[in-house]
Amino acid sequence: MTRLKPLASLLTAALLAGASPLLHAADTNDKAARYYEDALARYEKKDIAGAIIQLKNALQVNKAMLPVQVLLGKALLANSDPVGAEVAFNEALRLGVSKVEVIVPLAEALLAQGKHNQLVESQQFEASSLPREIQQSLLLIKAQAWGDLGQSARALQALDEARRLTPQAAEVWLAEVPQRIRTRQFKEANAALEQAAKLGDQGSLFFFQRASLLHVQAKLTDALAAYDKVLQLTPDHTEAAVARLGILLDLNRDKDAQRDLQMLLTRVPDEPRAIYVQALLAERANDMVAARKALTQITALMDPVPLEFIRYRPQFLLLSGMSHFGLGNMIKAKPYLEAALRVQGPSPIAKVLARVYLEDKAPDKAVEVLESYLRTAPGDGGALTLLASIQTAQGRHAKATNLMREALASKDNPAFRTVLGLSLLRGGKTDEAVQSLEQAYKKDPGQAYAGSALVTLYLRGGQVAKAVTAADSLARRFPKNASVLVLQGTALTQAGDRKQARRAYEAALKNAPGLVQAELGLARLDIADRAFQAAGTRLEALNRANDRDVNVLMELANLAEAQNKRSELERWLTKADDASELSELRPRLAMVHNQIQKRDYPQALEASKKLLSKAPEDAQVLTLHGRVQLLNGDLVGARNTLSAASRRAAVVVPTLLAIAELQLEAKDVAGANYSVEKILSVEPNLVRAQSLMTGVEIMQGELGKAERRALQLTQTQPKLAAGHHLLADIALANRKPAAALDSLRRAHQLEPTNLSLLRLFSLQQSLEGLRPASQPVEAWLKQHPRDSLVLKALGDAQARNKAFDAASKTYERALQVNANDAEALNSQASVLLAQRNTRSIALAQRAVQLDPGNSLYLDTLGWSEFQLGQAERALPLLRDARLRNPGNAEIRTHLAEVLIKLGRKAEARAELEPAADNKFDKESAARASALLQTLK
Repeated sequence: MTRLKPLASLLTAALLAGASPLLHAADTNDKAARYYEDALARYEKKDIAGAIIQLKNALQVNKAMLPVQVLLGKALLANSDPVGAEVAFNEALRLGVSKVEVIVPLAEALLAQGKHNQLVESQQFEASSLPREIQQSLLLIKAQAWGDLGQSARALQALDEARRLTPQAAEVWLAEVPQRIRTRQFKEANAALEQAAKLGDQGSLFFFQRASLLHVQAKLTDALAAYDKVLQLTPDHTEAAVARLGILLDLNRDKDAQRDLQMLLTRVPDEPRAIYVQALLAERANDMVAARKALTQITALMDPVPLEFIRYRPQFLLLSGMSHFGLGNMIKAKPYLEAALRVQGPSPIAKVLARVYLEDKAPDKAVEVLESYLRTAPGDGGALTLLASIQTAQGRHAKATNLMREALASKDNPAFRTVLGLSLLRGGKTDEAVQSLEQAYKKDPGQAYAGSALVTLYLRGGQVAKAVTAADSLARRFPKNASVLVLQGTALTQAGDRKQARRAYEAALKNAPGLVQAELGLARLDIADRAFQAAGTRLEALNRANDRDVNVLMELANLAEAQNKRSELERWLTKADDASELSELRPRLAMVHNQIQKRDYPQALEASKKLLSKAPEDAQVLTLHGRVQLLNGDLVGARNTLSAASRRAAVVVPTLLAIAELQLEAKDVAGANYSVEKILSVEPNLVRAQSLMTGVEIMQGELGKAERRALQLTQTQPKLAAGHHLLADIALANRKPAAALDSLRRAHQLEPTNLSLLRLFSLQQSLEGLRPASQPVEAWLKQHPRDSLVLKALGDAQARNKAFDAASKTYERALQVNANDAEALNSQASVLLAQRNTRSIALAQRAVQLDPGNSLYLDTLGWSEFQLGQAERALPLLRDARLRNPGNAEIRTHLAEVLIKLGRKAEARAELEPAADNKFDKESAARASALLQTLK
């Protein structure tokens, strides 16, 4: 049981009697919440600076307060600090905020920093799964980014997508105008303006776009009038004021320009374009001292701004370059002017730049710049040589493979076979690689590379005994080779011989003190032995030495998971992902599995999309993505994804088995049939595959055929439970629950596992009731008193039947097994709350401490605080829960009730309206609708 719905009212005085141990933490949270509420009020009144101060005060009290990070990001963005805004939004995402809440302002922050490629390429900003209004906003931002990148066709495509979403939205037509101006399609730009006018938009944005079109066509008088209209409607429109200054200069109206300039500088004293106009006016007046002072002021403002921020803003590139040029700073002027004139094309400097990119670990950029250069200078031998070496390092091994085959045709050299094997391996031809490496190692056991590669391949293929034999052979031949000893330790660890594995790792460290892989091996052994302090000490030292080592960061995440420290786990995984190369999938895989374990399936989907963006063709990644789509109820998407995974999995049996099981869950009978047939074509007697095919036949309605297959399985494998589980499925499909119960009893007798017990328990409850169904469960628990999975399932059943006393005792037993089981703590808190027991708050707080990102746990705690009469304390908790899980109608309704209690009816209405429309939680939707009626 995750939680129960708490009672609508509680005895406040009785509950408060047990709250004293928590007062200090509550006071701290209260203080942070007060800072936040004050900041929110300031932000709504446009006191952005004051809001930022109060938000930072809140973070001093509580760094993990999610609503603070969200509002801080918005305030910093409004305060022209996109870097700080990006940090705040990413921190909010790390803490678990729903993507819907921050994705648009985060996109704006990236655009302001010139991170256009990240914006248009990252799966994070894929819009199709988001609400319509969010999709439109993202598409408009992407259109601007594509335009800045010179991809006008893609920009217009994004605008067309936005227009299909909201055909009557004038802002989409207005967004088209600058894209048309870029490509000098003035007729089309004017048509877009006319369409916006027809849709009723005649605001400042309309007149600014009209002025821009007139300006670029050199219709200066008309443009000036249009800018005047913009400034009448929006007096603080800086872009219009700057553009108007430029026209006044072009018209030699220096006196008018001087007047407007002073007005603009009074309002925006640090506007560099205005200061450049000041320099030009001073130069025209022959006041070179004032001109130089103005240029110096510009460079002081612009130099701290990273070049990336302005790489798509030609005005600012030229402004900085020309300012430095005017001051005689040629070196500083150079990068700005180069960026502004990048269209000049490739040159021999490409060879030097390619080496710089290689030093910066950006080989793709090096290839790009060299290939571009070689199109104009195809005979440059130095560039060709460098390009060939980069392609080899990037894993393009076809040429290397051909060279080695030619070499072997003339001489059978083990070294050649080793190189051939490694190139085949890197090219994905594993079977051929193993054959070549085995031949090389057999002919010359001194081929350490061949032997090491074989150990790795054996371990990957589950051939642990062969891996240990090969590793031991290598270790005897190279007793002082630390890498070989680490490999031996790895093989022994997988074989379960932790004592000998530790000796191998220690020997490696003796020969190579500080070797990271050996230290990691020992840390893994410490974790396996539950020596968490020793593992932590070892890993923290490694992290201090290199805080971007993905292997170390992943092991720190494993340590946190072993200790059930969920927030620490997420923090280390995020760091590992940030430090990862494109080909490194482990951090994102772990992120997805972590969100699944937390049952936060929407966040799991977001994590899965990010993973898929790294490896869109990987069968295992596709399989995991399909699983997450299923967990989110997207059957159609899951079927398509799993079908693609099945095609790409070739005949990799474990992957195909996982795909087929998920396809059955997605009710894709044809897809599952295809996957299972692929398995049976290579392993016709595989029990698991036969079981899956029986499941396919059941779903196809061929129950007789399925029953024959299941009966045959019970005869050929009489000691296995699989056939009886299938017979239970068939009986249920035939609406014979009693026969299904008999089959499940027989299956549990043959293979008594907690999973088979729980399946039996579930069916027996529905047929016979809780009491008789509980008897075999209690008998199991007498033999397995520490089986927390069974304990929690029993507690959930008791709670559903409102046997709260029994459920509470059962959850208590689960907590005796693991006092830090957050799920059991939350379930116990809900049951105790239903019993009006004061311990409920303390248990809910412990659940949140263990898993602070879990929206359901936060909601339980916040709702409990509210029921205690502590609305002020409940508010930040429920705000946090709602930001993490905006699609949960119950959480929104709880938050709305608190807001109503505090007199904030407008905010409450904003929460209740989407909750009332929720089609998945009818009970909460009804409650939200009823509350909405009270607000009318």
